[in-house]
Amino acid sequence: MKKIVREFQFNAEEARLVEELARSLSLTKTTAGILYARGMDTQEKMRAFLEPSSGHFLSPFLMSGMREAAELIRRARDEEWRVAIYGDYDADGIGASAILFRALKIYGIEAYPFVPERADGYGMSEETIDKIFDEFLPDLVITVDCGISNKNEVEYIKQQGAFVIVTDHHELPDELPDCITVNPKLKDDYPYDNLCGAGVAFKLACALIGEKAYSLLDFAALSTVADSVPLLGENRDIVAEGLKRIRENPRPALAALLGKNTEITAQTLAFTVAPRINAAGRMGDAKAALNMFLSDDEEEISEFAALLNNYNVERQKYCDDLYAQASAQIREEGAYGHIVMLAGENWNAGTVGIVAARIVEAYSRPALLFVKHGDMLRGSARSIENVNIFEALKACSEYIEEFGGHAQAAGVNVKAENFEPLKAALNRYLEERYSREDFIPTVAVCGDAEDFQRVSREIDLLEPFGVGNRRPLFEIKAGATGASPVKPLSPHITLNVNNLELLNFNGEGMLKVLRSDLAKRIVFDYNRSNFRGREYLKGFVRSVVYDSASGSEVELDLFENLVRSPVRELSAEILPRDELNNLIESKIKECAYGLCCVCWERSTLEKYPALQGIEADIFSLSSGGVGNTVLIAPNPDTDLSAYREIVFLDYAPYGVVAGKARVYSCGDIPESLRKLNTEREALLGVYSQLKNCRGTLAGDSYAEIARNVKIDCAKEQIVFALAVFEELGLISTQGGQVRFAQGKKTKLENSAIYSAVRAREV
Repeated sequence: MKKIVREFQFNAEEARLVEELARSLSLTKTTAGILYARGMDTQEKMRAFLEPSSGHFLSPFLMSGMREAAELIRRARDEEWRVAIYGDYDADGIGASAILFRALKIYGIEAYPFVPERADGYGMSEETIDKIFDEFLPDLVITVDCGISNKNEVEYIKQQGAFVIVTDHHELPDELPDCITVNPKLKDDYPYDNLCGAGVAFKLACALIGEKAYSLLDFAALSTVADSVPLLGENRDIVAEGLKRIRENPRPALAALLGKNTEITAQTLAFTVAPRINAAGRMGDAKAALNMFLSDDEEEISEFAALLNNYNVERQKYCDDLYAQASAQIREEGAYGHIVMLAGENWNAGTVGIVAARIVEAYSRPALLFVKHGDMLRGSARSIENVNIFEALKACSEYIEEFGGHAQAAGVNVKAENFEPLKAALNRYLEERYSREDFIPTVAVCGDAEDFQRVSREIDLLEPFGVGNRRPLFEIKAGATGASPVKPLSPHITLNVNNLELLNFNGEGMLKVLRSDLAKRIVFDYNRSNFRGREYLKGFVRSVVYDSASGSEVELDLFENLVRSPVRELSAEILPRDELNNLIESKIKECAYGLCCVCWERSTLEKYPALQGIEADIFSLSSGGVGNTVLIAPNPDTDLSAYREIVFLDYAPYGVVAGKARVYSCGDIPESLRKLNTEREALLGVYSQLKNCRGTLAGDSYAEIARNVKIDCAKEQIVFALAVFEELGLISTQGGQVRFAQGKKTKLENSAIYSAVRAREV
């Protein structure tokens, strides 16, 4: 289960300062607190953040190597050298190449742009360098968004008789290339080190052509958002100014990719434009995206846009197929270490990074996916927020041929024979360096906002949102809610808490929890919209965290799941409770993953001291990451096949899909089941009383109907009877109303639920 953490907590002095800043800037304390926590700790910094502009741009000449790079490029222009640009195949590299190509053209140099394809491998290579020299024979090669880790390849270029300038933003290797190098991470007077590759290319453009480079800010904004660098400091100014240009007068290439989008934000660039640029590289045609950005012919641009849209559709299909294959492989092999590593023969190299990110989201662990190329494996790594995958790979570099990237993402090439040694080494490193808490997914909230309207308006001032400046999340506490689908059969849920309408997209799996009286903390963000001149405020649910020990009415919902759980023949090892507790204790100490303990009554947990401190899920798993967990009253046919061990803490196994998991059971019959009266006369009595209440029986579940009806009968008996009667066709509860069938006759034994409960009583 996710943990909710506070994005910030202030001591008394900080709280006083935040209140003072809020007053001086006419902001709510909530908004001032968000700004303060994100590094804006003075009035001047807050104003600069709230009013991003090109006026905040830093001098490019503060960056190490910039003067030398500008001087060598001036010489190249004056002496009419042949200049090549070596970019990368992703949206950052494409944008950086377009910026430098257009800036050099304004400067007086017609450069030769080159981007490799993913099939050429990560970073620079002698083979791709040979292609440049075969086609162009440059006197100067300028890299963008790559090169910092290519010491040997730089030497190879120099051996061909050309000068080299490396502009990059990736982490610095132990040995730098022997050439002019521009990288904000170098120690120099430049105070900001989080530029993306296109951001560095933009600063080089500023050094060459001054404010004329501002016409290229749209490319820089797109790449900055696409490369997931923090949207703080100069990046914020770049994106804000770039978005302004795109909104006012989008160049044909971006207009074609934006399509009918009218609301253009950083998220629009991230989720609409960037995927199409990246799709070209992922599908082996990065040059199509680059040529689109370099063209001014609208007809040609339209053709490229159509091609990129097709690539994106194709890419999505590849991703879905690869994710299905990767998931099947995980289920076969298990995912019981601190890292998920997979390799496939025919996987698409352009999609493994995206799928790795999906696996990270699903399993709350770093993931590395490789494509096999003979004896070599080429792959992409993605990581969770708390784990620096670049440092982890660096610590295990003895098993790696080549790697580079950031804390959250990296490209990795290894020999096939080193796959298992690398996996073992990374697991050891992560085990030693990180705690189990680091692998628990968290969601950070800014607090409980009460002034909904004002705070929501101020939140808009914090745009553009992205990495480092995420859209603020808030929490609202709730008990039982009137949650319901937005329309019949819709997977989307709507609810109202404290007069704030909340929408939970694809939230049907949380409907039981939302309706129950469990104490819940609902995490949401604000959304304001205007329709026919009227402003509407809503909250979008991002997460629901609940206290599984709270509530009293929920017991009846748990019982309903118990009654409705299908019987399934599973081979289980029956152990006394003490032995089962010892087994659980040893498994938890041994590994953080692979154990799922199931029970049907919350009181059962008190009998197992080994489970103290482990969060319990109710009805369904809150995470698919197979971390050690407890699941109470699982929904029918809950899939637990990804687990290594399933331990039933009370009754013998039923109602779940276990797959290859080893199954243990205590064999105790739940107390609520023992109390049921399954005699025919008892059920007929319940039926007669319910029929006398017809017209007033209503509820979205058997448990809710039982809670609402006033008859002389235990609530559990009513739930059991309703389940049996509906299965036999004697009643219908569709639409939340109980309706009785006319003239229907049958036998209780025809009900599988009745027969199963009778069997469980034995």
